Amino acid sequence: MIRTGFTLRRLIAAGITAVAAAATVLVATTGPAAAATTPGIDVSHYQGSINWTSVRNAGIQFAFIKATEGTSYKDPNFNANYVNSYNAGVIRGAYHFARPNISSGATQANYLASNGGAWSADSRTLPAALDVEANPYSGGTCYGLSTSGMRSWIQDFLNTYKARTGRYAVIYTTTSWWNQCTGSWTGPWANHPLWLARWSSTPGTLPAGAPVWSFWQYTASGSVSGISGNVDRNYWNGDRSRLIALANNT
Repeated sequence: MIRTGFTLRRLIAAGITAVAAAATVLVATTGPAAAATTPGIDVSHYQGSINWTSVRNAGIQFAFIKATEGTSYKDPNFNANYVNSYNAGVIRGAYHFARPNISSGATQANYLASNGGAWSADSRTLPAALDVEANPYSGGTCYGLSTSGMRSWIQDFLNTYKARTGRYAVIYTTTSWWNQCTGSWTGPWANHPLWLARWSSTPGTLPAGAPVWSFWQYTASGSVSGISGNVDRNYWNGDRSRLIALANNT
């Protein structure tokens, strides 16, 4: 959910999808009307100072919070957002914006885990998310990597995060980017919850091999009490008890 190259990224992502699945914790459904969903948001320092008590009172039950990017950037509001959301009763998770052309996946997974993206079984901490999407910087949409190279990079990140934390990371992506840049790779979907990015009234087509979405980012222009300006809105594909089960790995 990087905001550098904001307009380009939003244009690329509008109308295309990513999906999410983790077989042991997911509810199989094609959209929020088919089963219970749980409302959430994702934020970074672009949202400024957040009143998390107001956010929780507005019905928001979870939040993904930007922690890191690449190998050297840590979001300046991460610490405050991560602690204050937890204290307000919001189930929180960190996310890392991937830069596959500047270091190995392992290096970036370790950077995330060492800078707020680790996990604890406290009923309010989700496994961190890998945000892997169209490159907003120079170097091409797929960061100059071949499909096999991108698969290897992502697998390196996922393996390292699992080794560091004991958890399978969530993957945020779009169907279009994933199918193009990984060659419709199906490898992660058996274990890694998938986070859909599609600003629409329906989730749309899922990437090859993904049976269901876990999280769905359905708009980039939402509004929530306690946050000034627009904020990304999301659904969890299930009720709060299932989200807590994901948080606790049960």
